[in-house]
Amino acid sequence: MSYLIKSLVITLYYGSKFHGKRTASGSIFNMNSLTAAHRTLPFGTKVQVTNQKTKQSVVVKITDRGPFIRGRILDLSKAAAGQINCQLCTTTMEILSYGDGKYRKE
Repeated sequence: MSYLIKSLVITLYYGSKFHGKRTASGSIFNMNSLTAAHRTLPFGTKVQVTNQKTKQSVVVKITDRGPFIRGRILDLSKAAAGQINCQLCTTTMEILSYGDGKYRKE
């Protein structure tokens, strides 16, 4: 079952500054993986993110918390942002499946 977030989402990517560091979920951040940060969605949630300008989409897994900048809803890994040609863009999010939210020290 999927849930479409109909509002537009301002999306930014984060990369080398956090590469190799532990995320809020306990996993190690890899900027080359298809992951994202969201303030409230459970860890492990799969989300399809679509760039509204290019209509390109990517499926990411929520592994971190953020963004902590007013007006932004989602931070993508560098790899995910690259797949939809997004440095700072307007997107839609569709929740494909909810994760269990558990902390995983990997």
